[in-house]
Amino acid sequence: MSWLTEYVRPKIQGFLKKDVPDNLWKNCEDCGQMLLIKDLEKNLNICPHCDHHMRASVAQRFEWTFDKDSYTRLDLPKAAVDPLQFKDKKKYTDRLKENKSKSQLDESIAVAHGTIEGQKAVVAIMAFEFMAGTMGAAFGEGFIAAARLALLHKSPLIVFTASGGARMQEGMLSLMQMPRTVIAVEMLKEAQIPYIVVFTNPTTGGVTASFAMLGDVHIAEPNALIGFAGPRVIENTVHEKLPEGFQRSEYLVEHGMIDIVAKRSELRPTLSKILRLLCHKTQPSEKVA
Repeated sequence: MSWLTEYVRPKIQGFLKKDVPDNLWKNCEDCGQMLLIKDLEKNLNICPHCDHHMRASVAQRFEWTFDKDSYTRLDLPKAAVDPLQFKDKKKYTDRLKENKSKSQLDESIAVAHGTIEGQKAVVAIMAFEFMAGTMGAAFGEGFIAAARLALLHKSPLIVFTASGGARMQEGMLSLMQMPRTVIAVEMLKEAQIPYIVVFTNPTTGGVTASFAMLGDVHIAEPNALIGFAGPRVIENTVHEKLPEGFQRSEYLVEHGMIDIVAKRSELRPTLSKILRLLCHKTQPSEKVA
């Protein structure tokens, strides 16, 4: 071996490894282009090459949705931890600890209240970064707390969905959250408080089969997967090829299941306009003298 391979190459590799952090770049999940993370965050986690909407954290969603410095996070009620004492490859309690440490969240839902272009609102965001946004007993408590807060403040409730469905580690207790969340939505409807659902990628399983499809207005980010079972499961069940774009936002808006497909950059003004219409409010410039 020459001095180039024995000495120069390790020096160059060591220099590159030292000066180029691993978290500086990210590949687009759709087109594969390498993106500078700082630029990607400025662009609301949207790929500038193919317009693919990447996943966003709870903190980012709150910042993008509410007016600056206008919102307050809600402390959510606690639920029984590991009621079934479930264990697969790991203990359920260990999985919860890992996800709490990784996501800096206590559960797969976060709630805050504030203003969106001056309009009061309560916003609940499902955290895909916490166990794929799965729905357990603690999630149900958080959703009900969000609905009660909306009732207390007489403010619209906006829910951002992102979930793989029910949480298997809680078995039947997870499935019980479906009727619980539906009852919470019915409480809002009886009080004539607007309830808006924003679908993000992916929204599947028991979430879609319960509160997610009960909104007064349904908005979706572009190309979000929205459905109960996944496309492959359906194809294997019916033994037929599914239509192009099946279960994606654009397909669902054409078939009447979604009202609006809105880019992330357009979402806040879209929500503000809908809130004004549903709450019968006008902007100062719209008032008649």
